[in-house]
Amino acid sequence: MTNPYRGGGASEGNQPNMHNALYDHSPIISRRPIHWPGDARVAFYVGLNIEHFRVDQPSTSINDATASLVPDALNYGWRDYGPRVGLWRVIEILDRYGIRSSALVNSEVPEHYPEIIEAGRARDWAWLAHGRTNSILHTDMSVSDERAVLAEIIDTIATATGQRPSGWMGPALTETLHTPALLSELGLNYVLDWTNDDQPYPLNVPGMLSVPYTVELNDLGIFTVQGRTGADFLQMFIDHFDQLYVDSVDSGRVMALALHPFVIGQPSRVKYLDRALDYVAKHPGVWLTTSDEIAEHYQSGA
Repeated sequence: MTNPYRGGGASEGNQPNMHNALYDHSPIISRRPIHWPGDARVAFYVGLNIEHFRVDQPSTSINDATASLVPDALNYGWRDYGPRVGLWRVIEILDRYGIRSSALVNSEVPEHYPEIIEAGRARDWAWLAHGRTNSILHTDMSVSDERAVLAEIIDTIATATGQRPSGWMGPALTETLHTPALLSELGLNYVLDWTNDDQPYPLNVPGMLSVPYTVELNDLGIFTVQGRTGADFLQMFIDHFDQLYVDSVDSGRVMALALHPFVIGQPSRVKYLDRALDYVAKHPGVWLTTSDEIAEHYQSGA
């Protein structure tokens, strides 16, 4: 398999040029209009990160001072709050508004948290492959090794959930140069990793799309990196939606909300998620959907 990102020629210092051939530049003002079902203007979905973290490896941390320790009780315990407590608060709120999750699930989750898989199956969640574990980034593999890893991840999730994933998001949005093409070989049809648009668009891999995800309206960044409050989160959510709604007068837009149960599921924050979802669920012109359905609708050409 050739490197799809590698351009010709050499750059300064004899380093090879890197040309991003995965997708073409396409200004949003020059595309055909998108029409969502029911004449909705904004397609809204929740990307719910359901992750397993290994106790002997560092990962997302709230305090870097202990991140290199084994065990790192401070940070590991913070992350572990999600599947134990935080997720169940989030599920209760999603149920209140009839919102099905787009579940971004590590393939190690079914082994460690089978009750989460059971809850998601009962609610007909869309299941996306999200790597093996968020303790390991999806990088530094040969093509043959990555093909085997991806096949194992996808098969494990399919067996556990009863649904073969259609979409992919790498741990920390990581891919190799070959990931989209290998996913296509395995029957997937979209990725969330390239957060550069408010609409789906085709990749230069036959049958593959990029569907919008977000690092801006993402609880992990808002609360832990930016240090914002719950009230800030709610205002950002409303402002984000309102602008997309204005933009969508002639062509539909996608609004993704990225959630991590160990972040948004904390007692001091979860009520702001409730208020945000109340705002979008009661707003006219909104399609409450999943990333799977967005990809399917876009690919249908409707």
